[in-house]
Amino acid sequence: MSTLPISADNDRDAGVVEEICGHLTEEPPRSYFLFAGAGSGKTRTLVEVLRRMTGVVKHEKGGLLARRLRMYGRSIRVITYTKNAVAVINGRLGNNDLVGVSTIHAFCWELISGFNEDIQTALIAIKEAQLENKTAEARAKPKGITPAKQRDLEEIEDAITALRETDVFIYHPDRETYGSGALTHQHVLDVTAWLLKNRPTLQTILKDRYPIVLIDESQDTMKGMLDALMSLAEPRGSGLTIGLLGDHRQRIYNDGHSDLPSLVPESWATPELQMNHRSQRRIVTLINTIWEAKLEGRAKPANGSKQHPRTEKTGGLVRLYVGDTKLSTEDKVIGERWCAYQMWKASGSEVWSQGTYKLLALEHKLVAARGSFLDVFSAMALLDPNAAAPSGSGENKGPAVVQFLLNELAELEACVGSDGAVNEFKVTEVFRRYGCLDGMSENTVERASRVDEILQAIKAFATSCANPISTVREILEPVLRAKLFEIDHRLLAAYADMSLPPPAPGRGEESKQDRMRRGWYALLSSPWNQLQKYRIYLAGNSSLATHQVVKGSEFPHVMIVMDDKLAGGNLFCYDKIFGGVELSKRDKDNVIEDKETTIDRTLRLLYVTCSRAEESLALVLWSSNPVAALARIKDSGWFVDDEFEAIQLTNSKCLIDR
Repeated sequence: MSTLPISADNDRDAGVVEEICGHLTEEPPRSYFLFAGAGSGKTRTLVEVLRRMTGVVKHEKGGLLARRLRMYGRSIRVITYTKNAVAVINGRLGNNDLVGVSTIHAFCWELISGFNEDIQTALIAIKEAQLENKTAEARAKPKGITPAKQRDLEEIEDAITALRETDVFIYHPDRETYGSGALTHQHVLDVTAWLLKNRPTLQTILKDRYPIVLIDESQDTMKGMLDALMSLAEPRGSGLTIGLLGDHRQRIYNDGHSDLPSLVPESWATPELQMNHRSQRRIVTLINTIWEAKLEGRAKPANGSKQHPRTEKTGGLVRLYVGDTKLSTEDKVIGERWCAYQMWKASGSEVWSQGTYKLLALEHKLVAARGSFLDVFSAMALLDPNAAAPSGSGENKGPAVVQFLLNELAELEACVGSDGAVNEFKVTEVFRRYGCLDGMSENTVERASRVDEILQAIKAFATSCANPISTVREILEPVLRAKLFEIDHRLLAAYADMSLPPPAPGRGEESKQDRMRRGWYALLSSPWNQLQKYRIYLAGNSSLATHQVVKGSEFPHVMIVMDDKLAGGNLFCYDKIFGGVELSKRDKDNVIEDKETTIDRTLRLLYVTCSRAEESLALVLWSSNPVAALARIKDSGWFVDDEFEAIQLTNSKCLIDR
């Protein structure tokens, strides 16, 4: 360990922990919003505060608070965004009976679980409001309530009827299997927010259990839940103290408030962490420049503290490459490899030549295309658009209807070696885990016959797995024929349906049933080897990710692919930031009306992605007008002359050929 003294510049945030401890131990305690930028040591600060407030580290007022908490059977609650973040905080904090750490979904379910009548009342109220709003919206449109829209409204009405007949509720995303009593992640948040606003009993329970609630990533916390908690903390001395931790510059989900700092009451404290301990100086300079940029079309203020790098982090490599978005996906992939080659030449790091850097793309289908699992991902998105992709919170595990493919069948495939040999011991363990051997006959002959049938099916399964062109349907055939596992009835029905699916709709609306049929057909026709890549991506273990999902993560070397055309949608547009596309009339109107614009959203996303990098950063822009974009980039002052250039596709192809 280095014996060099810590520089004053590196220690500029040293007083923040004690400042927060002071707010929490005042009489009455004072709520606060901690501004903590990228790489600022927010988790370390949170843990050090908790250690002092619970008596782990000697602290006079913290020790008194700890004794009061223990006397009344209370604790401090920490709500964070992902299960990984929960594990990190618990790992650093150690065993501490005065602190509970969980995701917001787990926290909400803990509060409302068992209150079935209240849950039912809240769900019905929420659904009735949804029905009223959607009916009004449909009637306001020129075509009025179309047949497709009428089906949607009837689905809501049916859901309300089912809720009135439901007595018990569980937390499970698969409503198809568990009925209207199964609550999805969003249901749990919505119900808790509604009950905290409308049920004084739940308010009292919350305050009695957790007089202090600290909310990590508060800028992305659902508006309804955050509003409910903040209102309960007012006035000061109400019995609930809130600590918000986050960085409004890193808000990337629409669930959160567009300008959280402006909503923080004046009576709250506003401590700040100004250091960036993560990134090299050049990268910190870039993210500061991005955030402070005065761009046409920016409506929201560039508020927030400027970050400071550690004094010893004097380096860092940044490059921006610009190409034509009209190129094919295949050519773009080649171009991105050329960019990686340039990064290798500039940095000397083998990571760039070996392809082990982290590649971030704007949208999941861009990642799927570059990861060679687009067919499977597209099918999953049809089956369940809300569960097909990994989420920043880590809650998504893939569509419920295909869990057999993602779990049991994946584990069975893991029993097959690269040479196609089957490890029968591992197979037996998998079968025992899922109860597949429970119904084996006691009759010796019948048992031997069943064992032979199982072995033949596994052998056929292994042969299909080894074939790189096997489809999901072909992989399933021996498994279903031999009835190796208990299968979801929806998967069985889809497998048995050999008819062609309905065509994809044009601009018209599509029923859920038709969408599901198209999804099943596409999935069963997809190459099996894509499913393995999809599973890796869904679990967050891929070198590929979207710009949104990596919030909170950090990587030594990062490539950011900005391709608005392939991503679709209109929430983000990097080409507008860099000058390849002009602002729309809507953008200009939003500025006049002080509404959030495409520029605001895209700047925040660019800030998030660039601040993931520790050592080197490559930005790849596929622009509608590369010439205009390069001219704007040169004039912007964000990059010096040797930090940006046009992508040389001809040289790229030669490079790949070699």
